[in-house]
Amino acid sequence: MPLLNHPTSSETNPLDLIIVGAGFAGLYALQRALNSNRSAVVLERGGDVGGTWYWNRYPGARCDVQSMEYSYSFDEALQQNWSWTERYAAQPEILDYANHVADRFALRPHIRFDTLADSMTFLEDCSLWRTKTAKGDVFYSRFCIMATGCLSSTNLPDFEGRDDFKGEAYHTGNWPHEPVDFTGKRVGIIGTGSSSIQSIPIIAASCAHLTVFQRTPNYSIPAHNGPIDEDYVQAIKQQYGDFRALNQQMFAGFGAHQSRWDASVFDLDESGRTQRFEARWQEGGLGFSSSFSDTGSNLEANQIAAEFVRNKIRGTVTDPETAEQLCPDQVLGCKRVCVDTDYYETYNRANVDLVSVKDHPIERITPKGLITNGTQYDFDLLIFATGFDAMTGTLLKIDIQGRGGITLAEKWSAGPVTYLGLAIDGFPNFFTVSGPGSPSVLSNMIVTIEQHVNWIMDCLDTMQARQTATIEATETASSDWVKAGNAIAAGTLFPTCNSWYLGANVPGKPRIFMPYVGGFPSYVEICENVKREGYPGFVFSN
Repeated sequence: MPLLNHPTSSETNPLDLIIVGAGFAGLYALQRALNSNRSAVVLERGGDVGGTWYWNRYPGARCDVQSMEYSYSFDEALQQNWSWTERYAAQPEILDYANHVADRFALRPHIRFDTLADSMTFLEDCSLWRTKTAKGDVFYSRFCIMATGCLSSTNLPDFEGRDDFKGEAYHTGNWPHEPVDFTGKRVGIIGTGSSSIQSIPIIAASCAHLTVFQRTPNYSIPAHNGPIDEDYVQAIKQQYGDFRALNQQMFAGFGAHQSRWDASVFDLDESGRTQRFEARWQEGGLGFSSSFSDTGSNLEANQIAAEFVRNKIRGTVTDPETAEQLCPDQVLGCKRVCVDTDYYETYNRANVDLVSVKDHPIERITPKGLITNGTQYDFDLLIFATGFDAMTGTLLKIDIQGRGGITLAEKWSAGPVTYLGLAIDGFPNFFTVSGPGSPSVLSNMIVTIEQHVNWIMDCLDTMQARQTATIEATETASSDWVKAGNAIAAGTLFPTCNSWYLGANVPGKPRIFMPYVGGFPSYVEICENVKREGYPGFVFSN
């Protein structure tokens, strides 16, 4: 296919696809488009590929899904040729992998880096999307695929005096590309989510003093990370297809290698439960949350698991007051469980302090640091580990207009509404990858990405065979999908606390449980049924 060398695409010669984002979703969507002889251009605001792994370069950043599973499965040679070095890959290695994929499949010539999608408008008279960039370029395309990521829009609370600090200041989700030196510095970090839990042990090892400001403690499970076992790698590579197939039958699309226990907490006595929890704790990682079948739906069962983790914290942190401050009191798993290396042990260091801001919120940022509970804390370096405007943030920053000029922001004013997490009524030929209404952040993201993109490409093939111009989700199907998702979520413990799954970390954001919580296998079955039955819930137009 000839490369698109001119800066813009004309209305009379539109592209097949505009893809927004060059993370793992955008790269795979582009590869599939080019492989099917469709013209496509990716618009990427960053300077290179990688998506979240391009921006999140904070110390200790790594994936919480094991390397052999957090990888593409679409190309057997890629699976066999790429070698991971750690059980849980760190950000630099994952970014190397993304760059390798971009080069291996010659994707870069079709990607516009440092290019921000500013507006996207559906032109009803010609059934095309017009995309304008912040640079002023204009593209016309038949279809749009939004590969904008779930955790790509940083959340920076509007602290009073936020811009007054005179020292170094960083957000973990927008970390500098050059190394940050903590040696001899007084460091403050706000937040104890995943990025903070991963970075705190590394920062503490080199800085003069670290003060952690915590509003809500999180559950964290040890990763037991280390060099990847080569015998394990070769065993998987010899039957990678079977390994992938097993993972796709798992609730979250990964974890087939871990020991399974489908029984209830209450099927064992206290000693038996403890042994089971301890075995999963020693295995490490996110699998601990599913030690038993009912810890995600039964509050009493959940509290038994939660108390096991709290006792682990108490047994690790030597200062009893600090240990209790680090013990979460919410349901295990209603906020995303973290995976760490020596996180709790770090609070035993003499140069680390924990300050709770739950009852006494940060009053203001000052030129020298911050004030909370009437106390001034001074720093040389301040880190905002305050998370993301998850799942919808980046989409809503783009001026997206569908039929009749309705904007996506207006459409989602009461919360995101999609059909299958893939399409939005009123926005024809417009697809979202791993967006609200899909398994998304409750699954292995790359597995979900491949399934989404494959479904979209099959849909485009169907449209080509039918010679139809547009496909659009119906309002009824979209409403029913959201209701069904809410009903499933209501049968779990996920909605029991304020989390970014609900948008609760962003002031003014509508509260709605955004991911599909029925599990990856169930979701795939639903999507496949929709395809087999001729796309009920969608309207095709000529």
